[in-house]
Amino acid sequence: MSNKKTILCIGAGYVGGPTMAMIAKKCPDYKVIVADINPQRIAEWNSDDLPIFEPGLDEVVKAARGKNLFFTTDVTSSIKEAYIIFVSVNTPTKMFGHGRGKASNLQYWEKTARSILTYSEDDKIVVEKSTLPVRAADAMGKILHSNTKGLRFEVLSNPEFLAEGTAISDLEKPDRVLIGGMETPSGKAAVQALVDVYAHWVSKENIITTNLWSSELSKLVANAMLAQRVSSINSISAFCEKTHANITEVSRAIRSDSRIGSKFLNASVGFGGSCFKKDILNLVYLCEHYNLPEVAEYWEQVVKMNDYQQNRFVMRVLENMFNTVADKKIAIFGFAFKADTGDTRESPAIYVSKMLHEEKARLAIYDPKAMKEAKHDLADLDQSLIEYCNCPYEAAKDAHAILILTEWKEFKSYDYAKILGLMTKPAFIFDGRNILDHEALFEMGFNVFPIGKTPLSHLT
Repeated sequence: MSNKKTILCIGAGYVGGPTMAMIAKKCPDYKVIVADINPQRIAEWNSDDLPIFEPGLDEVVKAARGKNLFFTTDVTSSIKEAYIIFVSVNTPTKMFGHGRGKASNLQYWEKTARSILTYSEDDKIVVEKSTLPVRAADAMGKILHSNTKGLRFEVLSNPEFLAEGTAISDLEKPDRVLIGGMETPSGKAAVQALVDVYAHWVSKENIITTNLWSSELSKLVANAMLAQRVSSINSISAFCEKTHANITEVSRAIRSDSRIGSKFLNASVGFGGSCFKKDILNLVYLCEHYNLPEVAEYWEQVVKMNDYQQNRFVMRVLENMFNTVADKKIAIFGFAFKADTGDTRESPAIYVSKMLHEEKARLAIYDPKAMKEAKHDLADLDQSLIEYCNCPYEAAKDAHAILILTEWKEFKSYDYAKILGLMTKPAFIFDGRNILDHEALFEMGFNVFPIGKTPLSHLT
């Protein structure tokens, strides 16, 4: 029989693991279980080498693991034991059949719902933690309420708003916790049960409760709006390069407007990560489904602009390296989609690397945390054209160009005079994150090509 102070999360990934670790740390009166069918992943969560890199995560996990935080592959027993069950399984973009390339693939989500139905022996609160289409909770409810055991399930939506690299601080001091539920007496009671968990450390004014459908939609809209800002500033970076305006100065001017604000206005090679593209395409699909083609087209343009920025970056490399990179060594600094994470999902580095590979470039890749992932992401390419390097100086040796594709702070501190001496001349730097001192690099002898700024070249 379940205990009302036992929480289960099905799915031990980037969301489930850190979120449950924080709940366990902040709620010592609750037992928290993380269950996953992948034995290697669970073994890593139970080891000193966690399956994901996130600043501060080790300390949070070790503070609670074995006390009130447990990682297991025994999904069946965990379902029976828990009262509140978070569902945090993968919901990738569907790549087959109807909705291919846009809709969410919900097969893992539905299998999880059916497992909860099969193994539950008493009433449960089921919490959507995965990013799901609007009204997915309705389908979840229909599956769960098809039971013949007389059990009652309440389905809640509690989307995550974590940013990789700052997930632990986001969990510890969230801008808001959003909980959506049915507007019935039992639905409101279930919402309150989850509010009581978060109220252990989150102030009540930062816990927002809504109806179920508003909560589901809010997650998609939040990611779509953030990605829209990135694509917007990147579109202007292309214009800056044509007119000799400076995107950094333009960004500084507009971010000082309190109506606009300062976040997500740094031009770059493009956005990545597991959420932005997937969630926008899901929103596009839903708008098309509900016969809103103009709305769908509007949001699809955000993704198209991101693709354009990545392609434009590679074309800029080609055009300025004498229209060919065949048999030239190109050093890739950074493969994770952002700094302070090892996550490479939808990373611009994947697409840039593949486009350069098609041009027969020789790639030398270095990232402080994502080398294993880089090897996996590029496994289908000709490995004779790829080096996976242990340090940036190894990657730069005999390279014709360096591409900065992740904004790791350490990239700013390298000895670029030494790097220049290692490279084939003329030496190029294409700063896809605008994090380096371009004037200083130019004075050393580099040909420097930032995003959205006039190049600093010795060849003109």
